[in-house]
Amino acid sequence: MVRKYLAALCERVRVHFLPKYAPDTNPVEEVWWRLHEAVTRNHRCRSMRELIELTMSWLDERRFFRVHRHIYNPT
Repeated sequence: MVRKYLAALCERVRVHFLPKYAPDTNPVEEVWWRLHEAVTRNHRCRSMRELIELTMSWLDERRFFRVHRHIYNPT
């Protein structure tokens, strides 16, 4: 059904096949890495609730994240 739809669009849409998992092309992976480094790697939380609150607090403090991946920089 998708192929038929894309064929009807002719050249207006170009399909780019990507790997199932490509952390270098996914900017949210950098956020998860930073979160892991700052919060979840060496936490001393006594409960899951405390860890979740610490995580949410960390995310609330950082509303914007810069993407530092070379594939997003125009050349």
